[in-house]
Amino acid sequence: MRLILFLMLLAFPIAEIWILINLSHRYGWWVLLYLVVVGWLGLQLVREEKQLFSGKMMQSLMQGGNPARAMFASARNLIAGVLLMIPGVLTDVIAAILLLIPMKQPKLASGRSDSQTYQEPTYQQEQYQEKTFKHQRKASNDEIIDAEFTEIKEETDKK
Repeated sequence: MRLILFLMLLAFPIAEIWILINLSHRYGWWVLLYLVVVGWLGLQLVREEKQLFSGKMMQSLMQGGNPARAMFASARNLIAGVLLMIPGVLTDVIAAILLLIPMKQPKLASGRSDSQTYQEPTYQQEQYQEKTFKHQRKASNDEIIDAEFTEIKEETDKK
C-alpha cells in the first residue's frame, strides 16, 4: 500500500514535468510567459484572500450565519492560489476547478436564502417608512437619556 501511494506521489511531478517539456517544445517561450503570469495571479489571489478573510468572517457572524462556510470558502481560494503559484499545467487545472465550484447560498432560519430575503423598497414604502418611523430613530451616539419634564408657561402682565 505504501509503495502504491509513493508511486502515485512520484507520478504527479513527473507528469507535470513531461507536460511542460512537451508544451515548451511546441510553443517555446510562451510557456514561460504563461507560467510567470499564472504564478503572479496565484500570488495576487493569496494576497487578496488574506486581506478579505477577517471581513468575510465578521460579515458571516453579523448576519448570524455559519462562520465555517466563510472559512471553507477562504481555504478553497487560498489552496487554489497556492496551486496556481506552483509551476505546472495539472496544478493550474486543479486550481481552476476549485475556483469554479459554486458555493451555496447560506440558508436562514426561515429556509430562504439571503438573496431571497432582501427586496428593493418601492417609492411608496419609502414614503411610509419616513412618515411612520421618523420619531423612532436612534441618537447618533446611541446614548439613551431617560428623564421626565414639566412644561412651565410664563405669563407676563401686559395690561
